[in-house]
Amino acid sequence: MAPHFTNGRGAEQRFDVNLSILFTELPLLERPAAAAAAGFDAVELWWPWTDTPTPPRAELDALRKALDDAGTRLVGLNFYAGQLPGPDRGALSVPGEESDRFRANIEVAAEFAATTGCGALNALYGNRVEGVDPRAQDELALENLVRAAHAADQAGASLLIEALNRPESPLYPLVSAPSAVEVVDKVNAATGLGNAAFLLDLYHLSMNGEDLNEVIDRYTGTTGHVQIADNPGRGAPGTGSLPLEDLLGRLRKAGYTGWVGLEYKPGDRPSAESFDWLATGA
Repeated sequence: MAPHFTNGRGAEQRFDVNLSILFTELPLLERPAAAAAAGFDAVELWWPWTDTPTPPRAELDALRKALDDAGTRLVGLNFYAGQLPGPDRGALSVPGEESDRFRANIEVAAEFAATTGCGALNALYGNRVEGVDPRAQDELALENLVRAAHAADQAGASLLIEALNRPESPLYPLVSAPSAVEVVDKVNAATGLGNAAFLLDLYHLSMNGEDLNEVIDRYTGTTGHVQIADNPGRGAPGTGSLPLEDLLGRLRKAGYTGWVGLEYKPGDRPSAESFDWLATGA
């Protein structure tokens, strides 16, 4: 079964599974096969090696083989972002060692994307650092994002910039759609490549109290990838109160035809049992 699920209104939607939040009850290399068994042939990942931006080639090869053996396509990958999940929210704007680690990761992640056919690389901005001028962090961020955009372009991928939510990420500066899109525009202006795009995560934006219909109407043309989870709780669609079917329909009408990443928590059940909502639509 391909990940083209028809919702209750007869509309087709392409869903992929984020293997960094779903199927985490399994070792990393077993997750692609588990996603395939659940009916998905497309997956995405946060950077799996939180302790290193440059894992041994054997580990990269093993993950690539696991994806190939399962018949799953990698459609999204984060650059190195520090301890995620954990206290960090990216590395590229953090001066010193973390910025250096991000730079060391750029070519590694881009090469992995190129060899797996992954078309989107997500660059999490990074938290504000106490005692450091935010303007200095923003200058460093733009410099690193320009590097990442060039590497992504060489890999045939887009560079995604994501807004998170302030309640869960109080030190992260991009906590609204406009703030993230402003960075997207700056990167595209600096590179001339036009491959930077907005990662529109409906859960994070809803946590910020944004008008999701307005965000969709205003920014779909700038959007390179979409992620969903219900709110409250960050669970599967139907576990909260977000009108996700309506919102995804609005995105389609606005012209979005890309992947929708399932980036939700399965709750107290195995991940494979958390897709029952697909039978009736989001």
